[in-house]
Amino acid sequence: MRSSEVTVFIVYLICMFAVGIYFFFKNKNGNEKTYFLGDRKMGAWVAALSAGAADMSAWVLMGLPTSIYALGLGQIWISVGLAIGYSASWLFEAPRLRKFSIVAGDAITIPQYLANRFLSKSRSLQALCAVVFLIAYTIYCASSIKACGTLFNTITGMEAEMAMYFAAFIIVGYTFLGGFSAVCWVDFFQGLLILGAMLIVPIFAAGMLDFNSMSMVSDSYWNILVDWKQIVSGLAWGLGYFGMPHIIIKFMSIKSQQELKKSAKIGIAWTLIIVTFAALIGVVGRLFLGFDEEINKNSLVFVATVHKIFPAIISGILLSAVLAAAMSTADSQLLAASSALANDIYKPLRKNQARDRELLWVGRIVVLIIAAISMLIAANPNSGSIMELVQNAWGVFGATFGPTIMLSLFWKRLNFTGAVAGILTGAVVDISWYVFLSSTGIYELAPGFFASLIVAIVVSLCTKSPSDEVKQLFVDAVNCKR
Repeated sequence: MRSSEVTVFIVYLICMFAVGIYFFFKNKNGNEKTYFLGDRKMGAWVAALSAGAADMSAWVLMGLPTSIYALGLGQIWISVGLAIGYSASWLFEAPRLRKFSIVAGDAITIPQYLANRFLSKSRSLQALCAVVFLIAYTIYCASSIKACGTLFNTITGMEAEMAMYFAAFIIVGYTFLGGFSAVCWVDFFQGLLILGAMLIVPIFAAGMLDFNSMSMVSDSYWNILVDWKQIVSGLAWGLGYFGMPHIIIKFMSIKSQQELKKSAKIGIAWTLIIVTFAALIGVVGRLFLGFDEEINKNSLVFVATVHKIFPAIISGILLSAVLAAAMSTADSQLLAASSALANDIYKPLRKNQARDRELLWVGRIVVLIIAAISMLIAANPNSGSIMELVQNAWGVFGATFGPTIMLSLFWKRLNFTGAVAGILTGAVVDISWYVFLSSTGIYELAPGFFASLIVAIVVSLCTKSPSDEVKQLFVDAVNCKR
């Protein structure tokens, strides 16, 4: 145990918790829009780094580098897919989603936006989306909590399960208290920390390399043009961005279209650097450390590299980036899930009679429930690796929501029936492919996404055209200047 590292961790976690307390008192008179969307007042830098940090969970420092460390450069196609997909979401999806969510009844959640986009009185679409949120986010959040447990166990010797409880307490604490504003500002600072750590570690490690170590690695390790299935599956990761609620909700929170343009530049640049250096950490780690099954098993290439190079205080700061990555994703996931369940299930059940304070506390209670379920999944030794948990949840979200959201923003003819059919198809195909056809070697997100896209289009064309009011809403959203 390195006492200096533990001290750094504790100070870091206290600071994050303090942010939640600050926004709890600052926004104590706020309403549900304040708690769940920060009153749409986020600036360019905060929104960009918050969206990026919410995206790049601990797997970008642990799971992805270790995959490249163990399996070779063929895994780099995941980084390529993520870079393309994230850039496309900022350039094409973000500008329209922000405007459409405002015109569509000032929607503050993705399910609410989809229902309002079609002026639907039926709450079936919102309920369907909220159920998918609950299932996928508990799995996704479990990966972040598991990463925190692994890190604490490795650094301090603390029992992994106890470490998970400790990490979950901090994450739930500031999310429960401070809501969207606390989450965004915490993610902003954590995004800077992640960026710094990912720049420093591989550069220092590369400077200490014995380049004779390259001869110890087989030629197949350097082969980028691997099996076509691996390339397709890697690139398919990029499709997930179009339907990732905890990321795209940040697009809706930006205070103006002008700020959104600035935010897009910052966000794209940040992510391109992150995915590039994640791959570099894997490659340099393989040359610097050699292959170690224990490192591979526990996704520890970044942690092991830091420990081998830096003294305790510096390593404590750098390893806090892993905590930052895990926490910044888990907090956004918890908030997105709680906002959907509070606004899209509880509020309709109360026939829209629920008061703002009531919805705030329902949202907070949902945060506690999802965190508790995520803890049970993370603590289960058979739950899978960090990378596997992320991959499963990422696939469900991307296939379920991505095609329908993009069609809703760019195709006037999409109707309510087509949207529901697309969402159902994406979820069913993604899960079924994972259960029955994962042996094909193709990531389930790809067939799920395109099946959802095709079904949404076909069903919309085979059913009644949207009303004039819905078509006018589309036109008004496209022309919105706010």
